[in-house]
Amino acid sequence: MNNTIKIGVSFSETKYPNYPAWILDNDRGIEIIELSWEKQNQDDLQNCHGLLLTGGIDMDPSIYFPELTEYPNRPEEWNKIRDRFELDLFAKAQLMLMPVLGICRGLQLINIALGGTLIPDLEEAGKQNHRNMDGVDYVHPVSLSNGTLLTEVCKIPKALANSAHHQSIEKVAETLIINCFSDDGVPEGIEWKDKNGRCAMLCVQWHPERIQNKEFNPLSENIREWFFEEAIKFKK
Repeated sequence: MNNTIKIGVSFSETKYPNYPAWILDNDRGIEIIELSWEKQNQDDLQNCHGLLLTGGIDMDPSIYFPELTEYPNRPEEWNKIRDRFELDLFAKAQLMLMPVLGICRGLQLINIALGGTLIPDLEEAGKQNHRNMDGVDYVHPVSLSNGTLLTEVCKIPKALANSAHHQSIEKVAETLIINCFSDDGVPEGIEWKDKNGRCAMLCVQWHPERIQNKEFNPLSENIREWFFEEAIKFKK
């Protein structure tokens, strides 16, 4: 019997190798299946036991705010093909009740997919900068909400998170709850409001795959272990 756990990882234009390296973490029992809009290989999700939606460029705002075309720090162009591909992956994962982990853009995509909206640019909205500057992630405190899956997984009420985003959740989707906030009130994590009949899911705005001391940082290692354990349950 093949005991290998297969994790589907959506391809990103930015720093993609960090994600497979973090998931693998020298564990020979895991196999990475790259899911890419360039390959249009969404059917490969059928062979996976978990889906990781990665970070990357802004999503096309026409999906959640059709009138929006210009805002600070927007990309030169959006990757609409990637948007559609990953929205399809998430829809398929939900139908299969497959565990899902959303990181940065992945969190935003899931909120949008379920009917939520985004703040196009945090600084324009009067929030502090959360962007990566000169290749260095911004670091700030996050407070985890009591009674949430995220707090159950990470087992801490507050910690320092790394940050590389200039957008954030504005309206959270009705089926979700915010499970974590930065000190300036920016949502930093989401999960299901009612988990019954849903796929196992956690989404964080920070980057656990490259956070400092990720090997034992609960904002990274605990999340990885949770995801791996849920993938094992799904395989069974």
